[in-house]
Amino acid sequence: MDPLGAPSQFVDVDTLPSWGDSCQDELNSSDTTAEIFQEDTVRSPFLYNKDVNGKVVLWKGDVALLNCTAIVNTSNESLTDKNPVSESIFMLAGPDLKEDLQKLKGCRTGEAKLTKGFNLAARFIIHTVGPKYKNRYRTAAESSLYSCYRNVLQLAKEQSMSSLGFCVINSAKRGYPLEDATHIALRTVRRFLEIHGETIEKVVFAVSDLEEGTYQKLLPLYFPRSLKEENRSLPYLPADIGNAEGEPVVPERQIRISEKPGAPEDNQEEEDEGLGVDLSFIGSHAFARMEGDIDKQRKLILQGQLSEAALQKQHQRNYNRWLCQARSEDLSDIASLKALYQTGVDNCGRTVMVVVGRNIPVTLIDMDKALLYFIHVMDHIAVKEYVLVYFHTLTSEYNHLDSDFLKKLYDVVDVKYKRNLKAVYFVHPTFRSKVSTWFFTTFSVSGLKDKIHHVDSLHQLFSAISPEQIDFPPFVLEYDARVRSTRSSPSPGMVY
Repeated sequence: MDPLGAPSQFVDVDTLPSWGDSCQDELNSSDTTAEIFQEDTVRSPFLYNKDVNGKVVLWKGDVALLNCTAIVNTSNESLTDKNPVSESIFMLAGPDLKEDLQKLKGCRTGEAKLTKGFNLAARFIIHTVGPKYKNRYRTAAESSLYSCYRNVLQLAKEQSMSSLGFCVINSAKRGYPLEDATHIALRTVRRFLEIHGETIEKVVFAVSDLEEGTYQKLLPLYFPRSLKEENRSLPYLPADIGNAEGEPVVPERQIRISEKPGAPEDNQEEEDEGLGVDLSFIGSHAFARMEGDIDKQRKLILQGQLSEAALQKQHQRNYNRWLCQARSEDLSDIASLKALYQTGVDNCGRTVMVVVGRNIPVTLIDMDKALLYFIHVMDHIAVKEYVLVYFHTLTSEYNHLDSDFLKKLYDVVDVKYKRNLKAVYFVHPTFRSKVSTWFFTTFSVSGLKDKIHHVDSLHQLFSAISPEQIDFPPFVLEYDARVRSTRSSPSPGMVY
């Protein structure tokens, strides 16, 4: 009640039903995981989680009316945008808000800045700037929108906010497709709650009539309310579900869309491509506990007791277990190493994956998690042809993976990795690494030797991949320039 006894226009978020409470009766079955999921069935990367669902609210209404710790305002770089959300917030907050905003001196796209809530029921307002959307720059827009949601959540965490009301950040004025934006919003919030759920009690998505249907449709994908809903939603997840924090991992999604759908999967004789799956440079040790009895299975094959088809089925089941764990575990510490990432395409239009050897501190990280991250990133990449660029530049003994691990990784990964990986470019190799690679491809695995190309300089690499298609670590460019300068310098006493 307000001071005059009239009903308050503000809405207390604690009175709103959570997304988990909206579960339909038919979803509330007592079926167990074992009854719904067979042994070799892949679970969703967004598992049914009752606790997470209890923190999420979908509410049709004006975000400015929410009584919570903070609400989100979507604006422009000068924080003066006139959209329905901003106008309502400014009207209810009062004139002091404009004065406070002037002190912020604007806000860049993807950033989040904090002011008081003034006359609002919310104590604070978090202002953020969504990206302007153009299909040509889709990747940049995806990353910026992710940053909006992530930075808002991070600010709420730093300020110990217990409840947060989100407007739809991608305003129609900026042209971002609603469904694409909703995928990013939901998965970013989901991943944040998985990792930092203890820091926040309630997240409200405040939507309009036009936005409600899209959120109703996509929420079950990222916040399934039962095991059955999780199972039903899995086929509808997009190919790019982000990394462990929800951040987009596909720099150019249109590249995957534009590939010729009728092209055959196996062009075995194509130029110098093929690389089995030595992307394993991002792998780890000791994962036999999930590997099953592969050696035993091979022995049974030799004894004629286990058919090749049976082994392939067992191998697929084993890989699915890895994939399931990779999609459900927090891998943000491995992602922060930036040792494995997708960049552009090679001269044949195939996806280019980069591995930075120097960024893999083998002795300091959990290598089981590194393997899970590799599978998490590569599973949807490996369904189509791709190549690998491995920067061996300035690596030390602490960055080198032994051949036993590489062999195990080769055995674990799905067949599509080996079929579709068409070339590996081993940049700045040393004599020792060349010898080790020769031994590994000769005696440990088959089908890789002819697919590995040692590249002594970036200039050689550019004959296969244009420089603008690769994101180079700065130290790689500096090293290459230094080496080229040394080679081009005249030796003492040289006569021209």
